[in-house]
Amino acid sequence: MTTGPGRRARRRPGARHRDHLIGWLLVAPALAYFVIFLLYPALSALYYSFTDWNLRTEASWVGLANYADLLFDDVKYPHFWKSVSVTLQYTLIAVPLTLVAALAQALLLNAVRRGANLFRLLLFLPVVTAEAAVGAIWRWLYDPQYGLINTLLGLVGIPGQNWLNTPELVIPALAFIAAWQCGISMIIYLAGLKGIPGSIQEAAVIDGAGPWQRFWRVTFPMLRPTTFYLLVTGVIAALQVFGLVYVIFSGNGRSVTGGPEQSGLTYVLHLYLFAFRYDAMGAACAMSFILLVFIMIVTALQFRFVRQEAA
Repeated sequence: MTTGPGRRARRRPGARHRDHLIGWLLVAPALAYFVIFLLYPALSALYYSFTDWNLRTEASWVGLANYADLLFDDVKYPHFWKSVSVTLQYTLIAVPLTLVAALAQALLLNAVRRGANLFRLLLFLPVVTAEAAVGAIWRWLYDPQYGLINTLLGLVGIPGQNWLNTPELVIPALAFIAAWQCGISMIIYLAGLKGIPGSIQEAAVIDGAGPWQRFWRVTFPMLRPTTFYLLVTGVIAALQVFGLVYVIFSGNGRSVTGGPEQSGLTYVLHLYLFAFRYDAMGAACAMSFILLVFIMIVTALQFRFVRQEAA
């Protein structure tokens, strides 16, 4: 007669098969989503980036012509490098500004003893506000005649500016909005602050360190992994900025051109215009993969150099 362990051994293959089946059923929705909505569109875009296609006619194979024209033909694509320059300027201003704003808000919230949840909610509200509402609010705030910002500047004797119609001010104005929406980074910084042991801060106080020394020599170094994560994800998000710029420069029935002298023509906004306004979906697909390669290079450089600096 077969003993207990022997009976369990004979049932193992069926049990493993059942476990595998349950596992596949559990991951099936996520796998289907990945294949249908991510992998298939990405592979299709890669194919169409080698074609001349306008969404209405059959695509014709052109090889690397779209990539070569985008990179070297200033006549056919006069604003391609302009959009690259605008996006890099926006990234260089918006990312550090967002990190500083998020860290400052997190430090203040970490020091608050009463009403912290209320302040956290108020600071997080810009993140969950719809892009259309954010664009409408900030178009009013930046309005040269009726905007709140110029009104406040006038109270202290500073002349108002035409923020969204002066090419030199467009990128700083957009970067300030990005810093205003730093709620997610603030929450992550706050979690990092909560993870710093209180004993280290107490030891620094005993050693006579002042508030600035404690921040610069204890708090900030221990937040380096958090800062590195936010830097990498912030750069990736800034290089893909689109919704806010589209809303800001397309209100009141205006056609989207990226602001005065294309000073707000970010890379993804330029890509969108080629895809859906200029009937050049093949070139738009090529632009998307140029951006993908650029983001991969920038991210690799960040891991290569910033991590070494942190170490």
